[in-house]
Amino acid sequence: MEKEQWQKRGTGHRNRMRERFMEGGLERFSDEEVVEFLLTLGTPRGDLKIPAREAIERFGGLAATLSAPIEKLTEIKGIGQKNALYLSLVHQIASRYLRDRVEGKNFFTSSRDVFDYLFHVMRDLSRETFKVLLLSRKNQLIADKDLFSGTLTESAVYPREIIATALEHKAASLIFVHNHPSGDPAPSAADHRITRDLTWASRLMGIQVLDHIIIGRNTYYSFADTGHIGSFTKEFEEKLPQF
Repeated sequence: MEKEQWQKRGTGHRNRMRERFMEGGLERFSDEEVVEFLLTLGTPRGDLKIPAREAIERFGGLAATLSAPIEKLTEIKGIGQKNALYLSLVHQIASRYLRDRVEGKNFFTSSRDVFDYLFHVMRDLSRETFKVLLLSRKNQLIADKDLFSGTLTESAVYPREIIATALEHKAASLIFVHNHPSGDPAPSAADHRITRDLTWASRLMGIQVLDHIIIGRNTYYSFADTGHIGSFTKEFEEKLPQF
């Protein structure tokens, strides 16, 4: 196929993608097609299916691709600095939109609300990330903070740092959230111990822990919904000395 014909074919494909988006948004786009569509914004010509597919395969999904470091994105042939900037920008805009949507509102009334808020940001991350949602007395979001990353064990999650962050923001209650890159949200024994220790440390400072949610591929686990937060709180209160 001649170069001119190839470029014309590529232009037609891009136009069809734009028409699909105008008609129904991203609903009918696969993750790979979303990345390809975004790459077209930074590259006027050329077939971008291959770099889009490689990005999804290398990083493990759409969310992980959008949140990947720019220097890692540019390692993929066909994704230049400008392309990588677009991908990173979309991720950061989405994160700010979600944060602004709930800040100052009594938004978190259930574990499902938290899951819906963070699902698209955290589901495809290749490393475990521990996030803390800091809430006011009216259950309004003050801030959300990524505090720890990597393999989460008792030695990797520091209650002192979490409490310091809560006191700094004058938070009345906390929700802990982390992801399982395996996709299975079932808690480990370490997850149970971390949740108990954080619940106790928070209660000692007069701060309430509302939940600890683990996000998997398309589902989640809630320590509050399963009664564990209540059990840990009761256990702490029973251990307090009686005066």
